[in-house]
Amino acid sequence: MRNLITDVAGLRVGHATDLTLASGVTVVLFDEPSVASVDVRGGGPGTRETDLLAPDETVGAIHALTLSGGSAFGLDAAGGVAAALAERGIGFPVGDARVPIVPGAVLFDLINGGDKNWGRFPPYRDLGYAAANAAGLDFRLGTVGAGTGATTVDLKGGLGSASMIAATGHRVGALVAVNACGATNFPGGPHFWAAPFEQAGEFGGLGLPHPLPPLPERPALKGLPPGANTTIAIVATDAVLTKAQCKRLAVMAHDGYAHAIWPVHTPLDGDTIFAAATGKRPLEDPIFDLALIGDAVVRTLARACARAVFEATALPQPGTIPSWKQRFGG
Repeated sequence: MRNLITDVAGLRVGHATDLTLASGVTVVLFDEPSVASVDVRGGGPGTRETDLLAPDETVGAIHALTLSGGSAFGLDAAGGVAAALAERGIGFPVGDARVPIVPGAVLFDLINGGDKNWGRFPPYRDLGYAAANAAGLDFRLGTVGAGTGATTVDLKGGLGSASMIAATGHRVGALVAVNACGATNFPGGPHFWAAPFEQAGEFGGLGLPHPLPPLPERPALKGLPPGANTTIAIVATDAVLTKAQCKRLAVMAHDGYAHAIWPVHTPLDGDTIFAAATGKRPLEDPIFDLALIGDAVVRTLARACARAVFEATALPQPGTIPSWKQRFGG
């Protein structure tokens, strides 16, 4: 187990990172077309091809998922991923044509100090293409890919991942770019909201603060316009699931955000979660097994959110937000 989403059999992850731009792209490629759905809870989302993931829509499986910086400009990243897949002859068959199905979501990182003067066309299509061609089983966390330009209210955000084996024996994994309006840590300190779910000291092993501090009546928020934040994630399992079951898994997964970020799902965020099933291991009980897989996904996503911030490094531009390790030590 790598403690990465790639512990789920049947998928690979690739990044493309541009530190001068202070942005990037992360892609999940599926070895075979996989069932997926999505649930959007934030008030300012930016997404591509999410309608076809509804349980009643025609397309039954997807080929990749894309997470990107760049706000609306970053939606171009999925086009680059689709181009890379098309070169390999991968896609939904329509007569002699093959159309890669690549849903995606974006986060806002346009005013984080990076050079966004890209001219007529933004670079995200090329970044998506590069990320697809870089996909493998091992990948970096922190200030990389879609998490390159991400921030929270008081610390550098980033790209996180985690995995575990559910009580059913199925593997689950999470991949998340944390660019939250709120915080992943208790106010003013190093302790993560997700501390009760931590495994093997993966984000510092600090546990919860003792005694628990009183919470402020007014939580700290970035204060940017609606849609200028957003945490975007992919959760996956090796279970055999329908689109309707993936939809329920995506709904449950948002509890992982709630355990790791405070506040979350605000009008200032575009919080989105994709849920995918690679179909390697059937369920014994379609209801109770799904509930137990959902529980594991919640735990795993909360851990991935904390790892995203713990592993992040500050951007090289002057005056950018500090990382957790800069503020609280390694």
